[in-house]
Amino acid sequence: MNISYNWLKNYLDIAKSPEELSLILTDIGLEVEAVEKVQPIPGGLDGLVVGEVLTAEQHPNADKLKVTTVNVGGAAPLHIVCGAPNCRVGLKVIVATVGTTCHPLHGEPFKITKSKIRGEVSEGMLCGEDEIGLGASHAGIVELPSDLPVGTFVKDFYHIEDDYRFEIGLTPNRADAASHLGVARDLAAYFRTTYTLPTVDAFTAGHAADATAVTVLNEVAAPRYAGVNITGVTVGESPAWLREKLNTIGIRSINNIVDVTNYILHDLGQPLHAFDAAKIEGNKIIVRLANEGEKFVTLDAVERTLSAEDLVIADAVKPMCIAGVFGGEYSGVSEATTDIFLESAYFNPVSIRKTAKRHGLKTDSSFRFERGTDPNMPVLALQRAALLIQEVAGGTVSSGVTDLYPNVVEPFSFEVNYKNVQRLIGKEIPAAEIREIILALGIAIVAEEGDVIAVKVPAYKVDVTREVDVIEEVLRIYGYNNIELKSQILASLNTQEKPDKELVLNQTADLLIANGFREILSNSLTKLAFTDDEDTAVRLLNPLSSDLDTMRQNMLYSMLTAISYNQKRKAKDLKFFEYGKTYHLNDGAYTEKRRFAISISGKTVAEQWNQPAQNSNFYHIKAAVDGVIKRLHVEGLQVLESTNPHLAYGLDYMKGQKVLVSVGAVCSEALTKADVEGPVFFADFDWDLVLKAIRKNTITYKEVSKFPAVRRDLALLLEEEVTFEQLKNIAFKTERKLLKNVSIFDVYKGEKLAEGKKSYALSFTLQDEEKTLNDKQIDGIIQKLIINFGKETGAIVR
Repeated sequence: MNISYNWLKNYLDIAKSPEELSLILTDIGLEVEAVEKVQPIPGGLDGLVVGEVLTAEQHPNADKLKVTTVNVGGAAPLHIVCGAPNCRVGLKVIVATVGTTCHPLHGEPFKITKSKIRGEVSEGMLCGEDEIGLGASHAGIVELPSDLPVGTFVKDFYHIEDDYRFEIGLTPNRADAASHLGVARDLAAYFRTTYTLPTVDAFTAGHAADATAVTVLNEVAAPRYAGVNITGVTVGESPAWLREKLNTIGIRSINNIVDVTNYILHDLGQPLHAFDAAKIEGNKIIVRLANEGEKFVTLDAVERTLSAEDLVIADAVKPMCIAGVFGGEYSGVSEATTDIFLESAYFNPVSIRKTAKRHGLKTDSSFRFERGTDPNMPVLALQRAALLIQEVAGGTVSSGVTDLYPNVVEPFSFEVNYKNVQRLIGKEIPAAEIREIILALGIAIVAEEGDVIAVKVPAYKVDVTREVDVIEEVLRIYGYNNIELKSQILASLNTQEKPDKELVLNQTADLLIANGFREILSNSLTKLAFTDDEDTAVRLLNPLSSDLDTMRQNMLYSMLTAISYNQKRKAKDLKFFEYGKTYHLNDGAYTEKRRFAISISGKTVAEQWNQPAQNSNFYHIKAAVDGVIKRLHVEGLQVLESTNPHLAYGLDYMKGQKVLVSVGAVCSEALTKADVEGPVFFADFDWDLVLKAIRKNTITYKEVSKFPAVRRDLALLLEEEVTFEQLKNIAFKTERKLLKNVSIFDVYKGEKLAEGKKSYALSFTLQDEEKTLNDKQIDGIIQKLIINFGKETGAIVR
């Protein structure tokens, strides 16, 4: 949801800067995900000033150029070469001085510099409309009023004001804040001030007899329905102020009628819909359920088949609108429209949610209706919209306001105990301050006795229906940051099972973070295409969207989604890890499995002057996996070639017959499906099995040996299928006491070796902790190693 900083000022005085206000909004539960400066004209006319042409003489070296001197209020006039045909003495003009960046209507921005044009010095530019984005005219320079003071900033003359757009991650329960009014209410509560509702005192109703007849056949799905007729409107382009308001929050201008309905939706949170009155058959509006299988063409020119559970706005013959979701192609406002019927309603959230989901339609209107709008707002919004339509499109309100509201939605009434507020918040907040916050939130206190108060919560606060909800509201406005941590924490004896799951997870996370990884937290909801097996997938009965309709079966696609998101934003060198659960359906039973995933993509070493960039490879992810296994003291693993279908190649670390972790390169099919540029290296831990495999580790100190270690190297010619792991195991089986380490430092495959052969160069570290080794002992151990390597693998010393 996008909110305009300047728009909020329509409701209350804001002394805070946009940056300060963004922090306040986040603190009170309206998380600001981004703050963006918005200028109604690119560049905002910054740096442009009003100047007066003092002289304008013919350029000595160009027929179509003039050499001018221009007063811009500085110490001396500026010498500027100009080619506009209307340049003349005494003209007030727009001047771009040296250093100013101009943003033309077409083309890239350019910076004004001091230069010579055909041999004459030019210290700026006299601007035409198209050269500064002010308009499309290229006929000449802009001629300003003659009484305009020299040196005036052009943006002040044109009343160009920069705005800021807050991108707010609105949580589903905060339907009351899905508008500028809603956000202003929260800010007013935070600042303990008042906000100002827009006035509709100028609204004048017409004759009731001229109203379009309205009948509501389903009062459950449509508890309140209001409307008014406006005649004599002229449909066309909206004025600049309205276009700019909508542009600031990312809404495209359509025409003045539709723009007003969009403005009211984002201003007051009340969706509206305008019908072309000439297309309402029988001059009747009937709010009813659709007939099963009834056909309807929506505004996007798609024919949809309606269900008997869909609420529609119909005339005497046909549906004209899917109520609260999407308008119809036939009945919408067009350039030929002169009379409109303006609708404002409160629809049942459950009904709208089901209809929007059924047809796969997500609109600004359905977003609000399905979460719950204010049942007391329709008439105010209707009158406000009618006044704006008269302002921007002309016309006359030709009817009275029709308002069908048979069953008034009452406020939520219950009791709140001050002691419970303090207990749940964890701080002794004075009762007077609690009371002040409750009242500032617009919640009425109707009775008070001791520590207990009876409250009435406005119907627009759809998520505040219990005492605990009010306590949450109080905490939100009081401030989570104002709840201090206690200096003393009392705890009982730890009876938690071993190993401590949280401790193990934190140790693993600390290890990976220390090695440059970042933790991500993904949604457990995904799309069906990202599952391993559709038959065992856990599907949602009421998904929020088609892309979030299935519980994930693996951690891979959550990871790839995060990688794709970052790659599209030019962040390609990524090291991620994530802990989470996967969900499965087997033989009618639902199961959850704990998983831990690691990924590496892009470069591991950035390009530098003294070394080239280094791309990530399989061994980087394997090293991370080995580090985790070593840190958690998991032993007794067997390493085999991976059978994981998501990996092009890799290894499986086996604990008995079960796979503890699969590690390798992600296959191209998965990368393509997730829209990721490869390669990506991925490891997937069965975390439940990891926890079972952890062995208690007692750290003991061992004195460093006084006697030196000895290194010996061997180059072995091997069959291609022989692995280093096999050689390492043979070596330690051959010499258990003195052999301390085996490592590989060179691998060779090439034309000089027979087909199917390879060469490994191994190093062996030997050490006796009680005495210095002699050559006879060392040679004896190396000879044993050579013999056993030959016996078990056919290795030959090169």
